[in-house]
Amino acid sequence: MRLRVIDLDGSVAAQEPLRRRIDAGTAACIDAADLAGAMRIVASRRAKVELLQRLGQCDGEGKGVPVFFYGSGDFHHVTSVLLGRVEEPVTVVHFDNHPDWVSFPATVNCGAWVNRALELPQVHKVVTIGPCSDDLVRPEWQFANLRAVAEGRIALYPWRHEPSRVWGRYGKTASFRQESGHLHWRNLADEDWSDFLDELITAIPTSSVWLTIDKDVLGPGDACTNWDQGELPLRHLLAAVERLASERRIVGADVCGDWSEPRFSDPLRATLAYFDHPPRFRPTPEQLSVNARINASLIDCFQRVLS
Repeated sequence: MRLRVIDLDGSVAAQEPLRRRIDAGTAACIDAADLAGAMRIVASRRAKVELLQRLGQCDGEGKGVPVFFYGSGDFHHVTSVLLGRVEEPVTVVHFDNHPDWVSFPATVNCGAWVNRALELPQVHKVVTIGPCSDDLVRPEWQFANLRAVAEGRIALYPWRHEPSRVWGRYGKTASFRQESGHLHWRNLADEDWSDFLDELITAIPTSSVWLTIDKDVLGPGDACTNWDQGELPLRHLLAAVERLASERRIVGADVCGDWSEPRFSDPLRATLAYFDHPPRFRPTPEQLSVNARINASLIDCFQRVLS
């Protein structure tokens, strides 16, 4: 495993489990703090190109599968940047409280990165696991890419959610059935997790998988984030990582969902964050400490399954 910290917001590089490895030379730290203002919420073209150049500069360091930690979920579109470097057919398995499937505007942003990933020829499918958020309430009004769901390029499995009101016709897939004007989702909270993982493995169309984890998929006891949070138990997330690694070849992984103070260099990003973020709060040190603990658990899991 090649552990990489992209230090955009200072939230992970200083955490003990990562700082210790950086100091020991077993993890590389890519300084990107100067890019944060042009990357947070929406990535500028210049910032994306510069980040790619810095990633390339440390490609020769270490061996094994690359695993990236990069801070707040405001930067989750970094995943699409990382996927652009993959050179083989790949399925993205995406753990998140939000589907990140917005089709408008067509920018590289944290709410639309799934569509940017699907534009890459090497990305065959995105499987999103765990949403509980209001993004599934009247999703067409929120520019959700439901057509990709109907076509099977996005498979969405909420942890728990009520049926979604829709006007279009989307048929039936493994993750939902349409009855009149509602999509009735499978609620994974009501299913046996091991049985679901069996089904997940068989539905992955490629031998290679990229894992992306936004820790807001977890409850407040297991993460402190900039976004509203879900309910997926940590033990389920770790079991899924282990099972996927045993059945498919993991070619990379990334983790976001740490809390950091939102800072913006322009009014556009500040306005988007104001309307899209949940009410702002400043967590206590005790609340923040959970992120280091869970990141340590994830690192230990990746070391076991990717060694």
